[in-house]
Amino acid sequence: MNAIALAAMGLFIFVLGYRFYSKFVAEKIFKLDPNYVTPAHRYKDGVDFVPTNKFVLWGHHFTSVAGAAPILGPAIAVYWGWLPAVLWVVFGTVFAAGVHDFGTLALSVRNKGQSVGTLAHRLIGQRGKVLFLFIILILVLMVNAVFAWVIANLFISYPASVIPVFIQIPLAIWIGYAAYKRNMKMLIPSLIALAIMYGTAVISSQVDFLQIDLVRYMGGEEGAGLFGLGAISSAFFIWIVVLMIYVYIASTLPVWKLLQPRDFINSHQLIVGLAILYLGLLFTNPEITAPATNPGADVSWFPLLFITIACGAISGFHGLVSSGTSSKQLDKETDARFVGYLGAVGEGVLALISIIAVITLFPDRAAFSASYSSFADASGAGLGNFIEGATILASGLMIPGSVASTIVSIIVVSFAATTLDTSVRLMRYIISELGVEYKVPQLEKKHVATSIAVLSSMALVILPEGPNGFGSGGYLLWPLFGTSNQLLAGISLLLISIWLRKLGRNYMITIIPMVFLMFMTLWAMFQQVFLQWAWYNEGSNTLLFVFGAIIFVFTLWIILTAAQALMSKSNPGFSDEDLK
Repeated sequence: MNAIALAAMGLFIFVLGYRFYSKFVAEKIFKLDPNYVTPAHRYKDGVDFVPTNKFVLWGHHFTSVAGAAPILGPAIAVYWGWLPAVLWVVFGTVFAAGVHDFGTLALSVRNKGQSVGTLAHRLIGQRGKVLFLFIILILVLMVNAVFAWVIANLFISYPASVIPVFIQIPLAIWIGYAAYKRNMKMLIPSLIALAIMYGTAVISSQVDFLQIDLVRYMGGEEGAGLFGLGAISSAFFIWIVVLMIYVYIASTLPVWKLLQPRDFINSHQLIVGLAILYLGLLFTNPEITAPATNPGADVSWFPLLFITIACGAISGFHGLVSSGTSSKQLDKETDARFVGYLGAVGEGVLALISIIAVITLFPDRAAFSASYSSFADASGAGLGNFIEGATILASGLMIPGSVASTIVSIIVVSFAATTLDTSVRLMRYIISELGVEYKVPQLEKKHVATSIAVLSSMALVILPEGPNGFGSGGYLLWPLFGTSNQLLAGISLLLISIWLRKLGRNYMITIIPMVFLMFMTLWAMFQQVFLQWAWYNEGSNTLLFVFGAIIFVFTLWIILTAAQALMSKSNPGFSDEDLK
């Protein structure tokens, strides 16, 4: 099949989904009110509650949820063939992700900007709330470890991307002050910042001494490094420390100082990146050389496909962003459709081109099969294959290979960093909420909660020993990340369903994807935790077994509690002002 035709069909379905289905959900189900006073106005504090233009907020939301996952998950899932991956990305985005992201945003806005974890108390009771908060806490901890691991490894593999990525920070701070202190529009400054980043990328990809190659500085791959760890492990450790210092600062600053302007830059970066890849697709007109299906796979796609592709189809982390930060910045309630649903569509567009970049990379099916000979091989090669495939697509616009690979790595790192510091901010919120719950006032303090979030994330990513040796925490946690992410999405859809039922509205649009997602994820998780991988018998996987077993039991407990609430006709703790 021709890759252009495949991309055109996917994009057409996305357009139909946003134009018609999201409008139906907004007007007939959520019944958005343009005159409703949103939490951003009601609780405006200049730190977390900040009324924000919908285009700027879309930029923050989109880049916060995008990260590296909608690239990495699809690039792995094509192991089972491109057809199931494309179908799940396209229809999962339209009927599951869009409703989930939109719904958690609308639910939070109607409930004082509270997160889905806090709202669980009102919807399914105190016990359900505490269990849900612990699941969320474990998930964001894994998100921090996984994305820090991805960024550190990309800095090591693509040293030319370091300076362009870090130059974005002072540029974003300048834009934040210009926009909120001098009332300057963000658009032109953000485009200038993007031009500076990409100009720096072109120069650093061509000039050797501008590439921050820590491995080379330590004597090459055979160097002794710090404390005898070796050059690569030492470089990895340094980058993790640098990243943790950065996210500590970024997650404690007011959102307008760094979070919003940097994410606005990244939104343009993503648009430019997508434009390069899709235009490159038109000019290169590649053929799909990967198979549509892979009947000889050593691991069944059913149900593992639905947890391998999380971001890009549906992801529980999106609900944390929608209800954790975006709901506190929504200017008008009617903007929720644009920010929430269109944000999910944007991620689907990214996941689609990620699939196409990989399945058109290889000269023939034999070459694809050699790279994707097993699921383990696919997991290890997926991200690298995407960067290489994206570089080839960009060559259709006459962009040199070294420049293209640097720009693609910058895009991946920028989105992963955005997700990382948003996740640390969310983890700080959750730790503070648990401090309130268990009457530990020290945990309610911003810097105490942030310190716990940063130090625990750092420990999780560098301490576990895995197949890649030191610093394998992010690699080890990736399999569990997908399952816990999808379970969180299922629980959030269940909460929205309870809310809609209490309001007397049609909740089938959320209950149907919830049942499907819960069934697939619990099935996959049971196989992984208790049967297939037997983590408790493998020393390096003990941590995964413990995390997985806890999440599995907590989820079943929450589902039973929520089922009672869904069937109940009572309306516990709801105020008419917030919910009607």
